[in-house]
Amino acid sequence: MVNHITEVSINRNTESNISMSKPNINKNNINKPGMKRPRKGMPPKNAPKQPNNSWLFWIVLGFIFVMLMSQSSSIPSGKYEELSYNAFYKILEGGDSARRIETIRLIESTENVLEGNYDNGTQFRVIIPQNYDESLLTLIRQNVDDFSIKPPALLLSQLFFSFGPIIFIILIIWYFSRKGSQMGNKIWSFGKSRAKINNKENKQITFNDVAGVDEAKEELQEVIEFLKEPKKFERLGGKIPKGVLLVGPPGTGKTLLAKAVAGEADVPFFSLSGSDFVEMFVGVGASRVRDLFEQGRKAAKGSGKGAIIFIDEIDAVGRLRFAGIGGGNDEREQTLNALLVEMDGFVDQGGLILIAATNRPDTLDPALLRPGRFDRQVVVGLPDINGREGILKVHSKTLKLNKNIELRKIAQQTVYFSGADLANVCNEAALLAARYDKDTVGMEDFYAAVERVTMGPEKKSRSTSKAEKEMTAYHESGHALLSLFIDEVNTFTKVSIIPRGMTGGYTLMPPTEDKNYHNRKELLGQMTAALGGLVAEEIYSGDTSTGVSQDLKIVTQIAHNMVCVYGMSSKMGPLAYGKNEEAGFLGRDLMQQKDYSEETAKKIDEEIRAFVNETYLRAKDLLTKNRDKLDKMAKALVEKEVLDIDESRVLLDMVLKTETEPKEKPSSDKTETDSSTQKT
Repeated sequence: MVNHITEVSINRNTESNISMSKPNINKNNINKPGMKRPRKGMPPKNAPKQPNNSWLFWIVLGFIFVMLMSQSSSIPSGKYEELSYNAFYKILEGGDSARRIETIRLIESTENVLEGNYDNGTQFRVIIPQNYDESLLTLIRQNVDDFSIKPPALLLSQLFFSFGPIIFIILIIWYFSRKGSQMGNKIWSFGKSRAKINNKENKQITFNDVAGVDEAKEELQEVIEFLKEPKKFERLGGKIPKGVLLVGPPGTGKTLLAKAVAGEADVPFFSLSGSDFVEMFVGVGASRVRDLFEQGRKAAKGSGKGAIIFIDEIDAVGRLRFAGIGGGNDEREQTLNALLVEMDGFVDQGGLILIAATNRPDTLDPALLRPGRFDRQVVVGLPDINGREGILKVHSKTLKLNKNIELRKIAQQTVYFSGADLANVCNEAALLAARYDKDTVGMEDFYAAVERVTMGPEKKSRSTSKAEKEMTAYHESGHALLSLFIDEVNTFTKVSIIPRGMTGGYTLMPPTEDKNYHNRKELLGQMTAALGGLVAEEIYSGDTSTGVSQDLKIVTQIAHNMVCVYGMSSKMGPLAYGKNEEAGFLGRDLMQQKDYSEETAKKIDEEIRAFVNETYLRAKDLLTKNRDKLDKMAKALVEKEVLDIDESRVLLDMVLKTETEPKEKPSSDKTETDSSTQKT
């Protein structure tokens, strides 16, 4: 079963509508004679001019052109034959009859180079000494008809073409760094904090938009009050808390509470995510932490009251450091070390308060959780029925509700729903009402939305065979009948054989009120009701199908918890077997230590099997004695596909139960395996 978790609710922020007067112009009449096209609005006279950087582009383009032209004149037009000085001297003297030099050009530079052509058009190149050989020049004048000299370039031109590329690269880096700073993506700001400062101009979320977590609101309101009136607490010797950690499952409104703090606090508020510290470059995360706290201390000093830093999903950076198991992460650990030092080190925080949120407190480093860093840990849990009703009121403010809406009843049907789940229910109800062109949102839309959020949309178009349809009908009828026969379980409200989500059919057995504990009799009753589908299939066809897999998982888990967690086995005694290193609301056994022998493990298996067999025989006895009711209900399901509790009571001629006290359901931290629905 999916444990629904509490959350803070909030009213959706409606964007401020800024109405601007527009001329009433028909676009079709613009091109007609006599109609003038409307003029575009002129910018205000005092509007700042946009920077024009086109001049820099043309300068850079001209610089590149000049360099290319100058280089093209010095680049040889073809392939040159590189000659040695001796070979060139021999050709000039006429020692090589196959090659006769026709033209020669002397290029004077840092090294003197002779370039020329043979009579057959082939080009050559030779480097001569800096101090000219007079005999060589005499020999050239005698044997070469075309001899020219290119003087060396001026000093300024040499400097230009020597240092020009370097200056050009520096200009490019300067230009892009300046451009990046204007766009907020500074090229040199890898080590700077990415925190966002709260903008008071936007519509703020306040504690009035938060419901269902009154205790958490009180804790945070006290922090804000301390910042506003510190003398009220300091007169008795109290000190401002350095850190507040919001702990709770996903969807419970931890981030929403932080937004409310930002809206209520009259001090600078910095917000960022834990992943903003993570970077591929070593040391960047630690640098960002130091820069964040430096900005916070400056803002706190400037405001004179203090400042608040909020880090969402702090487990991304505050995970347990390397303990010898698995691989470490030096960059993340450096970032965590910097965070630990900034929170409680030699430097005084100076009125700076850190608020962080996580749904994985078990993975955080113990040094981060100690008092002095996080002085308070506020658990944001599931809302009770009053909290759910308040959350529904907040989220339904923007909906057009029917006059007969009773949010209290919807809150009763949504036990273990978090604030995020309830917000989704309100939105789905509005969408369903709009789909059927309704003017208002009614109770039936909310009930349909609850089923949609819990199990997914209906799949009426799925084709099923007659045999499979009858098998599903008997399966769900078994669950529904046992919920009527067994007093200690929740009575079903609706049974359906229409596929929904991943299930082929479902039986809704929602609790009417919150309940934190279950006794042994109630757990055995839940196991019996869960096995009703399997027993009904056996009675109908003498066989079972794969549709009982989820029921068996639920039954096995409940039996295991009764033996190993709750100590409800008389044979095994009041002991807890196995240690789970995991927070309860996370619902996962990541690390389970086996602290008992193999013989004890065998006895545990036998006791679990005994619990399952006991409930199986009870379910089989009840359904066998009421076979006529089982057949009647299954036949009605095949015809109608959906039955509610009232129709079922009329069909089965069963007298309504007198409800002295509403039936309830346990919370997720006590019996995680209990399910509000039995699914095929």
